[in-house]
Amino acid sequence: MRVLVTGITSQIGKFLVPRLLRDSHKIAAISRRPRDGVEHVRWISGDISLPHISLPAAEVLIHLAPLRLLPDLLPRFFAQGGRRVICFGTTSRYSKAVSGDSLEQLFSIEQIAAEARLAELCRAAEVPWTVFRPTLIYGAGMDRNVTVIARIIRRFGLFPLFGAASGRRQPVHADDLAAACVAVLAEPKAFNSAYDLGGGETLTYHQMVERVFAAEGRTPRFVPVPLAVFRFAMWCVSRIPRFKDFNAEMARRMNEDLVFDSSAAVRDFGFAPRTFQPEPLHADPE
Repeated sequence: MRVLVTGITSQIGKFLVPRLLRDSHKIAAISRRPRDGVEHVRWISGDISLPHISLPAAEVLIHLAPLRLLPDLLPRFFAQGGRRVICFGTTSRYSKAVSGDSLEQLFSIEQIAAEARLAELCRAAEVPWTVFRPTLIYGAGMDRNVTVIARIIRRFGLFPLFGAASGRRQPVHADDLAAACVAVLAEPKAFNSAYDLGGGETLTYHQMVERVFAAEGRTPRFVPVPLAVFRFAMWCVSRIPRFKDFNAEMARRMNEDLVFDSSAAVRDFGFAPRTFQPEPLHADPE
């Protein structure tokens, strides 16, 4: 099939491309940063957030870019003969809905609205859709969870924790999410459905950070930090543009369970994520 991928330079895209090529699919990718050196991918330079960007003809759209950008793309995709949509939301639509931070609440509202609009547009066009909602993606050194933890450990040899850090987590590898995309391409059981996708293991935040210490070859060293100090530290970090969404809620959630049921994905398309085994960083942080 001809597959159009948005957000292909993301961590999921890194693993998705070889999986699609392995099954002989033809790939077109829209990106603001085309990478012409990637063989067998037709690269199109463009910004999908712009209103009049033209899309190439494709049967399938795999949208790895932010979900809020998808509804405006769909009419143009359908006009080019598009017949299948696979995209990614996030389980943060649940956790951030009850956040004490107004921007996080707004993010949750936007996610819910985008999913609803997607379903509405696809229903009108009679095009099947599938939404994946992963939690805590890692595996390509590009995430802002496990990778940030590893960078702090590598730089300082310790990690700050708020409270017992007993909140449970299910880190999911980006390659397992790429495999899910391929598995549902032509799977009718996954049509017009949304799936919460966690990893193959549930562990506490504290245990998760211990695994990252082990991956970096370091002895776990934790420093208890009061919430007020975390709040000030996160305010300072948020002054850096790429970390502008960091806030004290991230510390509070260390003790909140973020566990989701992936049994529907197991049942419908054989989702089988790996246990949490982080790899060491390949380079020192910049």
